[in-house]
Amino acid sequence: MPTTPSPSPPAPAGPGGRVPTVLAWCAAVAHPFVLFVGMQAGPFRSTELRLFLTAVAVGLLLPLARRRPEAALGVLLVGLFAASTTRPYAELTYLPVLAADACVGLLAARRPLLRVALPAAAVTLTVQIGSALYTTSGQDVFVTTVVALALALLTAGLLGHASRERRAHAAELRARTAAEAVTAERLRIARELHDVIAHSIGVIAIQAGVGRRVIDTQPAEARNALATIETTSRETLAGLRRTLGALRASAQDTRGHGAAPRDPAPGLADLDRLATSTADAGVRVEVRHLGDRDRSLPPEVDLAAYRIVQESLTNVVRHAGTPTCRVTVERGEDALLVEITDDGRPAKPGTAPVAPVAPAAPASTGYGIVGMSERAALLGGRFSAGPRPGGGFHVTAVLPLPLPLSPPLPLAAPEPAREPASEPASETAQQGTPAP
Repeated sequence: MPTTPSPSPPAPAGPGGRVPTVLAWCAAVAHPFVLFVGMQAGPFRSTELRLFLTAVAVGLLLPLARRRPEAALGVLLVGLFAASTTRPYAELTYLPVLAADACVGLLAARRPLLRVALPAAAVTLTVQIGSALYTTSGQDVFVTTVVALALALLTAGLLGHASRERRAHAAELRARTAAEAVTAERLRIARELHDVIAHSIGVIAIQAGVGRRVIDTQPAEARNALATIETTSRETLAGLRRTLGALRASAQDTRGHGAAPRDPAPGLADLDRLATSTADAGVRVEVRHLGDRDRSLPPEVDLAAYRIVQESLTNVVRHAGTPTCRVTVERGEDALLVEITDDGRPAKPGTAPVAPVAPAAPASTGYGIVGMSERAALLGGRFSAGPRPGGGFHVTAVLPLPLPLSPPLPLAAPEPAREPASEPASETAQQGTPAP
């Protein structure tokens, strides 16, 4: 009898699950009558035929036991006690007794222990002892039978409880592994963000050096350098405010992680190269760009969108079994929409490929869906992934975009401020002549 990891009873799956449930209840209703007939006499008074009918009666309860073990146990105990009142051979009650113990073990594995499993075990033992009064003769045989019944019931309960503990431990391990995957993904994002910051600071340092050298001889070049420094610093600070707040809660232990790669961080501009490498793997990618393609994106948003597309295409190559895939990138006013759709087999949630598609991609963590969702969450976006109704898989990510930086960057403002650079002498002269 299969067990489920949830301690609550399974809910019906809809109209399609009603027919099996009705049939299971019909078979369970027929159980006491078949068991009673099998134990009472049976055609030709054959012991083998009685055992066969008893096995058939117990088998009628299997469908109901899968859905409602409590109800199956109740019907089984009613049939066992009713059939025992006819004083059948003791051997005929062995299979129903074992079936009742199995139901108790199933309850111990799937239902609350104190509220359901223990009361069910007490009722089962009471009914079994009452049935033994009709099927045993002699005090010694009765005591031995009661001890055997109690030990068998205890064994079934312990096995069910052990199965419950194993499932709980496995669920805890899965949750811990998923948490470690999330932490590893955050640390990987932090290393990638380090590359972006290092690049921005390098640009600022170079432009500052250029401006310092030419500020006296080439004021226009100095103004351009200062404008570049202002733009780069604003973009970097905006990215830090959006990303470091989410990364602050991640684990601080970076042992086991290699140094951050020194290659430039990829972005949506590299989608053509990614599509080419995916085509080499056997999947042709159709890339569509909507909106203003020339609009610049924050480095962390550009990188996250690229990684989401990369992981999705890798899953298509590994799991979808389809030769084509569609990627849509839409730049809106306040959000970037990324959609990846295929017509193949739905990818199993939580799985990721062993190796990435693009050669420049980092090693896969084994939790592709978790990593993509975490990337979107770190940027305050939304992410969804799931099978399509008509077949295939659909991945959607919506990443928020900051307001354009051009309004708060008045590049023309410094010109009036710097123009009077040649007028200090006249101003001082004007201030010095009218001194009273």
